[in-house]
Amino acid sequence: MLIIKCAACRKKLWRYRKLGQGELLRCHRDRIDKIWCKEESDGKVWCRCGSAVGIDKGTFIKMNKNAFTYSGTKINT
Repeated sequence: MLIIKCAACRKKLWRYRKLGQGELLRCHRDRIDKIWCKEESDGKVWCRCGSAVGIDKGTFIKMNKNAFTYSGTKINT
């Protein structure tokens, strides 16, 4: 499980179940377990501090590489 955090304000955004060892480029909505702080408008996903974290693509969120950090472990498949 990974904890996705905003890079600007360090608030927790959501808890995500990452499969595989690759980079975190997309967050699939069905793998998001818990949401702490997330707002969506104009096709983008925002933190409450005002920084854009990703782009809403329907079934997944395309993540901005420099807008978030994460901690935790990835699940090997």
